[in-house]
Amino acid sequence: MRSLPFPELYTKLRGRFGYLDWWPGETTDEIIIGAILTQQASWRNVEKAISNLKEADCLDLKKIGRMRTSSLEMRIRPSGFYRQKAAKLKAFARYVSSNYSSLDEMLSKGAGELREELLSMRGIGRETADSIILYAAGKCMFVVDAYTKRITSRIYGSDPNIEYDELRFDISASIPDDLELYKDFHAQFVELGKKYCKTKPLCNDCPVKSYCQYCGSAAR
Repeated sequence: MRSLPFPELYTKLRGRFGYLDWWPGETTDEIIIGAILTQQASWRNVEKAISNLKEADCLDLKKIGRMRTSSLEMRIRPSGFYRQKAAKLKAFARYVSSNYSSLDEMLSKGAGELREELLSMRGIGRETADSIILYAAGKCMFVVDAYTKRITSRIYGSDPNIEYDELRFDISASIPDDLELYKDFHAQFVELGKKYCKTKPLCNDCPVKSYCQYCGSAAR
């Protein structure tokens, strides 16, 4: 079975799903809040939490920093782990207000420096940090999520428990440093994972089934 390089994989997925224009969010604040809320949550439930914050006119990090914790918890409850996430959101908001004149000042740092700083903050792991860098700061930093690991392990027969930064580097090294490509390729992984490459995969209609080692072995 012929292997499928990452650029060609992107082309195949883009041909099936089109341009996906991900990440949803009208403001930088909304993107960051969504990146924190989506930890261990489906996007559908995150949307409910974001809608609650919008209705209360507090989809804003400065306002979140000043909110009563109980009020914030109530509004983000649909996203799950709401107490922990409220603490993370407040810690992020207070960190920015204590150390910078604006959120833009923080996000203007180089991608590597910004990533190191984000990872030092409470409740910010690599996927969340990279989502903030890519979608909020607008810098090339590939986001690896559970879908990315699952899909690459099935297509290429690689270790499903590959270390996060190893897979991130493998993908980044094989594609151009293009911001829209980084965003859309991540979105393509998510779309394939949601529609076809599920925990129990739906291989028959998968757009890359003819290149997938998992699908090929299952068919034999």
